[in-house]
Amino acid sequence: MKLKNVFLGFLLAGATYFLCALNKKTLLPENSLLFGLTTFIYLGSSLIYLIYWIFKWNKGAFLGSSIGWSGFFLNLLAFFVRWVQTHKAGFGYVPLSNLYESLVFFGLCIAGVYLFLEFKLPTKIFGSIVFLVASLIMAYASLKASSEIKPLLPALKSNWLVAHVITCFLGYGAFAVAFAFGVFYLISDKRNLKNYLPSKTTLDNLIYKLILFGFFWLTLGIITGAVWADQAWGSYWSWDPKETWSLITWLIYGGTIHAKLTRGWSGKKLAWLSIIGFASVIFTYFGVNFLLSGLHTYATP
Repeated sequence: MKLKNVFLGFLLAGATYFLCALNKKTLLPENSLLFGLTTFIYLGSSLIYLIYWIFKWNKGAFLGSSIGWSGFFLNLLAFFVRWVQTHKAGFGYVPLSNLYESLVFFGLCIAGVYLFLEFKLPTKIFGSIVFLVASLIMAYASLKASSEIKPLLPALKSNWLVAHVITCFLGYGAFAVAFAFGVFYLISDKRNLKNYLPSKTTLDNLIYKLILFGFFWLTLGIITGAVWADQAWGSYWSWDPKETWSLITWLIYGGTIHAKLTRGWSGKKLAWLSIIGFASVIFTYFGVNFLLSGLHTYATP
């Protein structure tokens, strides 16, 4: 049954939420607790996938996927709990407006893109890297970003901001999965991997399709961000550091697609570009926030 792991993941997430609610004696346990538990669930899923790969434990693929789905559902549930709690705090906004909220949404997008793609994959080994990345991002949110719910700055009170964040992070999520596939492509000649990975042609095709998917959403993210910027600051584009690095990231992935279509770039070239592109995503998100100042510095903790 194809959806057995999804159903089991849903039950595990529900049981985890119920135990948290029971322990805290409330229907709405603190969202940061749920996000913190999600971090460990993603890490656990990554470890199970790794055991499946190293020790050839076939049941590990199903178990790793089930745990991954439970993390995804708990992550999604925590998002809606935080949304409700912003209303209870008297601010009432979609929780996508600060560093903490965007990081936990980033983790949700990475897990979601991979898990829905996994239905089409001949092997589940990729989850070992994908969920490791998701867990690290969630861990950074818990350890370094403030989870306190605060009133929004006027510039953040816009539906265009919500559209901007959702579209950008759907793209980022796809790029994170493409990064994982790129890493596996580069190590695919290792003896203990050959029996677990699809052909290089299939891997190459998956990386390219993920880049196309991510590029579409990142393009929409830049467009919606420009509309939001005009509403908030009276200008569609101001060469703010984050805007500039978003454009650089867009150009890297756009150039990758162009090279694939016109020059037939594939194989290791495409794999390396998926890794370089994701490095640009990480710098756009973290490096700009902490090393450069601009209109987006409200996103720092």
